[in-house]
Amino acid sequence: MWDYSQAVHDHFLHPHNAGPLADANAVGEVGSLACGDALRLYLKISPSGIIEKAGFETFGCASAIASSSVLTDIIIGMSVDEALKLTNKDIVEKLGGLPREKMHCSVMGQEALEAAIRNWRGEPPIPHAQEIGKLVCKCFGVTDAQIIRTIRENNLTTVEEVTNYTKAGGGCGECLDEIAEILAAELAKEPQTKHAKPKLHLTNVQRMQKVMAALDRLNQTLTPSASVELVDVEGVHITVHLEGIDKKALLKQVSDVLQEAVQEDLCVQEA
Repeated sequence: MWDYSQAVHDHFLHPHNAGPLADANAVGEVGSLACGDALRLYLKISPSGIIEKAGFETFGCASAIASSSVLTDIIIGMSVDEALKLTNKDIVEKLGGLPREKMHCSVMGQEALEAAIRNWRGEPPIPHAQEIGKLVCKCFGVTDAQIIRTIRENNLTTVEEVTNYTKAGGGCGECLDEIAEILAAELAKEPQTKHAKPKLHLTNVQRMQKVMAALDRLNQTLTPSASVELVDVEGVHITVHLEGIDKKALLKQVSDVLQEAVQEDLCVQEA
């Protein structure tokens, strides 16, 4: 019996946003019935790039269903750019953890989200077996590119962990030696030192000019019914007036845009 958290139990027994969306304008599919797990993720994304609705159909175990359910909860209200920053670790954290043998279910949710956003953007899907890189696990269609990415994002150190996160090596086992070689090569690399962004020292006038320019660009991407108007700039505190149906989502989008374009520690509030 797997040791599931209460959150996993709840999402498995009473999944949120289960079923297809009739008005979805983005669909992402990962996995296959032959591999034992499959997920189809439906999204309704606004013209300004906000995920307004999400639904899913999952074939798989309790962890797969719970991961899909909690993923839809997380992403509703997010911008697509923000959603693309999600990792499988965010899904696992919201579920209060997953058994190590079931970590691949959270990875599947992350991949489905990326596939759906590619679909919305009109970009071609990237089937696992044709992804950049070499096919390593023929049983589950996992490439060396997927394995390397998962090792780096989750700080994996053993072949068993790689199998738990990707399913690679969990079938016939013929690829286990190659997985071990990939893992050894990754662990042998020197960790890259991340350099923090230099903190900007802006005058209030400079900050206001940058904010106004960023809001002008943002307003050009919004629907006719939505708009953002600058009210006040006082140090890092920015006050704006919002017009639109979902002001909470719009405020989040404004905050993300200004923190990215102007200054990371800006605090944005509605008038």
